[in-house]
Amino acid sequence: MKKIELITDGACLGNPGPGGWACVLRFGQHAKEMWGCEAHTTNNRMELMAAIQGLGALNERCEVTVTTDSEYVKNGITQWIHGWKRRGWMKADKTPVLNRDLWIELDAQVNRHETRWEWTKGHASHADNNRCDELATRAAREQSKSE
Repeated sequence: MKKIELITDGACLGNPGPGGWACVLRFGQHAKEMWGCEAHTTNNRMELMAAIQGLGALNERCEVTVTTDSEYVKNGITQWIHGWKRRGWMKADKTPVLNRDLWIELDAQVNRHETRWEWTKGHASHADNNRCDELATRAAREQSKSE
């Protein structure tokens, strides 16, 4: 199985507001950058979208190390999601899970691969995370200009 590194980030100008997501996929010496935007969204949705798009770009089952600066995404997919599914997509306080549509999509993508999740501090020393931040912010700004 191919070993892939996926680094992700999301950005939002206002929360909610115009948003952007970005990811870097690495396989050996190869790197692919991807990004996109939405007109009216939240930072958490863009963080989720970056992981969904990155995993979805892989055409075969891979071992993927996903690096994110979002504890919401990392904890959600590795810990909280199991309880949410057991409770019919309700949180422990019996309120609906926010961003359910994207959690379902991310869960489906994760199940296509063998994934390991790592958290990195945002805006720190992780070069690919910084690059994702730059691309996601640029995408959000471009979306903002087109409104």
